[in-house]
Amino acid sequence: ADEDLGAAAARELVEETGLCAHDPTAPAAGNGAHLEQLATYGDPGRDPRMRVVSVAHLALAPDLPAPRAGGDANSARWASVGDLLGPGGGFVREDEQTAPLAFDHARILEDGVERARSKIEYSSLATAFCPPEFTVGELRRVYEAVWGVVLDPRNFHRKVTGTPGFLVPSGGTTTRQGGRPAQLFRAGAATVLNPPMLRPEV
Repeated sequence: ADEDLGAAAARELVEETGLCAHDPTAPAAGNGAHLEQLATYGDPGRDPRMRVVSVAHLALAPDLPAPRAGGDANSARWASVGDLLGPGGGFVREDEQTAPLAFDHARILEDGVERARSKIEYSSLATAFCPPEFTVGELRRVYEAVWGVVLDPRNFHRKVTGTPGFLVPSGGTTTRQGGRPAQLFRAGAATVLNPPMLRPEV
């Protein structure tokens, strides 16, 4: 009753999974996963047991620790969005049977995935999922994983290196991907991409 929604979401997330996150609206954000309010879900029939209003939050993090259940969760594990939302999808129970997500949770998850996909169109968030110095190919794989598409390497290279302030050459090269040495970059100062990196239509 005496807790801000963002603070409550961050507290619940760490209690139930062990993932530390910060509310970007808090005065001292600190380190950890990025946490933001996604949407409020209040359809009167969303839970047949009683009237329930849920304020969903989206957490984005490049590294997920092994989850540890706590509080009122008797188990916790990370699951692939593809497994949860794909054809015949759902979560795998302890008896190894697949069960659908409860109530309107598939819709909430779909909304969260869409928010993450649109967020990397207009922000530099994707660079947080790369090492401190990365190749354009490594960055492209982040976009491909989030968007669920295969991108043309040359087109992508032209767009990201041509967006002012997005990438800064580090001066080095690497062969960690095999083949010829690839140029290394760091994230630039831009946090908003203009023009945005628009998703290809599927």
